[in-house]
Amino acid sequence: MDSNDPIDDALAQMFLQMHAHFGDAVKSYWFNDSGICPGCRRQVGVVKHKGKDAVSLNAFIYREVGVLIGYFLCQRCMKEVFRTAKRTPGQQGPRHDAIEANLRAAYQQHMNAFDS
Repeated sequence: MDSNDPIDDALAQMFLQMHAHFGDAVKSYWFNDSGICPGCRRQVGVVKHKGKDAVSLNAFIYREVGVLIGYFLCQRCMKEVFRTAKRTPGQQGPRHDAIEANLRAAYQQHMNAFDS
């Protein structure tokens, strides 16, 4: 990744925080740059948050392989995740399950491309 890339910088910072908190359970990081929302398969891009343009940069720890996976969400999934967090703090909703399953599959596909 590019050291002048703000997304990479943010993900590297998240990785350092997660590594400090979880130790060797988080060994590396990867950014899912497919441009497709892992929650619903729509295109991702700029979203509106509190009336301003933003990107919904998120991260998920794929614990089985020790990788922090960074990803963007679309506007619709971002709003759903926020609503779920308000309604049931500290608990994941069904959208999270889809996001995590899709990110695991994307990471495995990414790694398989190197094995070919």
